[in-house]
Amino acid sequence: MARAVTPQRKIANTAIAWAIGFLIFFPILWTILTSFKTEAQAIASPPIFLNFDWTLENYAIVQERSDYMRFLWNSVIIAGGSTVLGIIIAVPAAWSMAFVPSKRTKDILLWMLSTKMLPAVGVLYPIYLLCIQLGVLDNRAALVVILMLINLPIIVWMLYTYFREIPVDILEAARMDGASLKEELLYILTPMAVPGIASTLLLNFILAWNEAFWTLNLTAVDAAPLTAFIASYSSPEGLFFAKLSAASTMAIAPILILGWFSQKQLVRGLTFGAVK
Repeated sequence: MARAVTPQRKIANTAIAWAIGFLIFFPILWTILTSFKTEAQAIASPPIFLNFDWTLENYAIVQERSDYMRFLWNSVIIAGGSTVLGIIIAVPAAWSMAFVPSKRTKDILLWMLSTKMLPAVGVLYPIYLLCIQLGVLDNRAALVVILMLINLPIIVWMLYTYFREIPVDILEAARMDGASLKEELLYILTPMAVPGIASTLLLNFILAWNEAFWTLNLTAVDAAPLTAFIASYSSPEGLFFAKLSAASTMAIAPILILGWFSQKQLVRGLTFGAVK
């Protein structure tokens, strides 16, 4: 029998949750606040929290120095393209592993996951040379494919987990009614797994948006996304913290807004199938 939760326990749990949430959000809050400071105030010791002269000068300088919309558009294309392409490939793969498993299905899933443990720098040189040979260095299409392959194990694993929660009887009934494989995937499985697919889309879009290692090493000008936009504010003379914070705020603002408006869908997808 479940033990009743006392009001004091509820208050303590709420306080702990708020404290953890604040600790996680504090670096973002500090970055946003620093973006409105002067360079002198940004490096002041002890740090200045709220009592400073608010200014938009850093944002104006960033806008004058860089073509923000070009970097933003590159990020949207690269993150969106790799996520959509990954979903198109992962849905049939996860379906076959969930509903038509073989003796090696678990081994394949573990092998796919193990590829995420490989240090990215270990394969940078061959991929860099391959991009040069194919003439796709600093190319958005190449980054779409590379980021899709990097995140594909996560996409397959998430979709596999969601598909496993769908009763097989429903699919078997559809087959008995004459549904083809295409109809089963498009009209039965996909609508039932919409929360899981949506959360997978959102999570992998965020991962691709935040990817820095590959985008910094495989781009220069044409395909440079917002991660390269942020890195451009590091110079041999040192870091300009206020301007760097302004650039970082402009880079994370779109994904923060997306996450805020889609948080219900994300939570719904992550808890999809938790209760049968």
